[in-house]
Amino acid sequence: MSAAGTRTPSRSVRDAAAGRTGRVLLAGFAAAAAADLGSLLAGWHLGHVLAKPLLMPLLVGYALTRRAPRLLVAALLFGWGGDLALLFDAEPAFLIGMGSFALGHVCYLALFGRGRTNPALGGAYALALVGTVALLWPDLPAGLRIPVAGYSLLLTAMAFRSSALGRAAGAGGALFLLSDTLIATGVAEWPQLPRPDFWIMATYLAAQYLLATGAITREQAYGREVIQD
Repeated sequence: MSAAGTRTPSRSVRDAAAGRTGRVLLAGFAAAAAADLGSLLAGWHLGHVLAKPLLMPLLVGYALTRRAPRLLVAALLFGWGGDLALLFDAEPAFLIGMGSFALGHVCYLALFGRGRTNPALGGAYALALVGTVALLWPDLPAGLRIPVAGYSLLLTAMAFRSSALGRAAGAGGALFLLSDTLIATGVAEWPQLPRPDFWIMATYLAAQYLLATGAITREQAYGREVIQD
């Protein structure tokens, strides 16, 4: 038997084991998400504090079993840093969290590369950015106006460019923008939906999941194309 023949079964075994581990981690992410969102609906703060720190590490673990690109892993880990910071109700923690998420968006933008996006979609995102910042500006605390405006520009760019990886990632980028806009309206003390934290986390978790799966699917499709070439 050739050396290539002896390697194939062991690789298949490793892939099968990674697949099982990935399914367990993804189920763990779903369970932690359900626990977190349920805690927010119930107004159980301790449940949120316990569940929220588990979310991104579980999604990162799943991504690693699928051989995710390093930039995706980095983006999710910076998201985790932002999650932890926002558990603390203080302006410095808010700024630290926003900075961590901003670094995650930089990783996402690098991951998206120069793939094609719809110019009309870019125009719509630009209008949304200008309109939202203009409306929020007078109601934001003075010390947060510039940081929020800068972060909003980076976030909107990420949301627009996410469509380069396909519809799933594009939907994830849009949901990330929606989630952070809900946070900003809360900071500006605008009227909120009932249980605003629930809607913020629900859109955020869907966003990160869709961005992760969109990036993984694209990476694997690219890998297959390279092998075929």
